[in-house]
Order: sequence, then structure tokens, then C-alpha cells
Amino acid sequence: MAIIEVKDVVKTYKIKDVETHALNGVSVSIDKGEFTAFVGPSGSGKTTLFNIIGSLDIPTSGSVILDGEELSNLSRSQLSSIRLNKLGFVFQAYNLIPVLSALENSEFIMMLRGIPKKKRREKVIELLDEVGLKGMYNKKPDELSGGQQQRVAVIRALAPEPKMILADEPTANLDSHSTEELMQLMRKLNDESGITFIFATHDQLAMKYAKRIIYLRDGLIEKEEWQD
Repeated sequence: MAIIEVKDVVKTYKIKDVETHALNGVSVSIDKGEFTAFVGPSGSGKTTLFNIIGSLDIPTSGSVILDGEELSNLSRSQLSSIRLNKLGFVFQAYNLIPVLSALENSEFIMMLRGIPKKKRREKVIELLDEVGLKGMYNKKPDELSGGQQQRVAVIRALAPEPKMILADEPTANLDSHSTEELMQLMRKLNDESGITFIFATHDQLAMKYAKRIIYLRDGLIEKEEWQD
């Protein structure tokens, strides 16, 4: 069953009199539980498509259906609610809050959702232990390595059990060892939780962990392939 359906999506940016066609009629369907990579060179449209799927941007034309809801029919506040309650985001710059500990950063989205403190603490401690961060609960982001910070970012996205996690170039700031660790972790969490993972990347090392790779070029899907 599809968690996201993109139908004939066009995205055009206009600055003064200059139009840039970022997407030129993209259609794609992603089922629940997939672990899918969007791949393409700079300017291919992968980041634009990623942002539209995550309701961070809206298409010029076409439709996007997330978990049965047509996003173009929703108000800004409704889209904000969808991002909070149905989606998890992992960014290449980690986007952790500097003054919060690893534990506090991990439970931040759960806190915004109003989940009781005891329940969210138990959940994130279990997850932090599982990803090798036991005993690091009180460390601030600047006391953690890049790979450790990105693991906290993944737990922050995963802990509230969203319908789908979107990771934008999650390995861009990591060395090859940390990249392997992060991708193994994300794949493991996907296999165990059934939560859909979509990530945008140009990292060959990260790509090998995808179950499905969708290649974009010039605002169109060029091809796709499935991997074991």
C-alpha cells in the first residue's frame, strides 16, 4: 500500500523574469516500509522532489497524496500538523539544538507532540542504548562526534514513530566509517519498525544500502532499480 503518491508534479521557480523548471512532470509511488534513495546530480530535482514529498514546498501543478491525504487541499497549519505528527526529518547538518543534551534533543519532537515525560524518556533511552549512545545522555552536541550527532538526529526522527522518515544527504558530513554505521542503523531500524525511509544522496556508499534507487535528471525520473 502506498504511503506517498506523486502524480505529474511540476515545480517551476520564477525569479524576476527568469523561470527555472526544477521538476517536469514527475510521477512516483512509494509503498509503506520502503527504504528508498533519490539519486541525481546537482540540479536534477531530487531536493525539490524531496521537499515536496515532505510538505516543505508545494508543486506548481500535479498532486501529492500522503497517507491518503491530498496535500494541496490542506492549509499551512494542517501541513504543519502533518510534518509534526506523520513525518520525521534527518538533515545533513544534524540540526540539533546546541543547549540541549543528547537525551533532550532525542525527545524533542515527542515533547512537541505532548507525550508525557516519563513515557518519552523511557522510549529515547531505550533507542539511544540500542544505537551505542548509552551513558552519553547528558552530552551536548558539541561533545559528540559527527556520527554520534547524526545518530541522535535519527532517534529524534524515529522515536515518535512517524509514518515516514525523510533524510536529506544524511551522510554528507560523515567519513566512510561513520557513513557505514549510520546506513546500517537506518536500514536496521527500517527492517525492525516498518517505518518508511526516503533519503536523498549522491554518496555511492550510502546508495548500496537502499532497497530501491530512483535516479533523477533534469527534473525527471530517468530510471529506477531494486536491490537485495
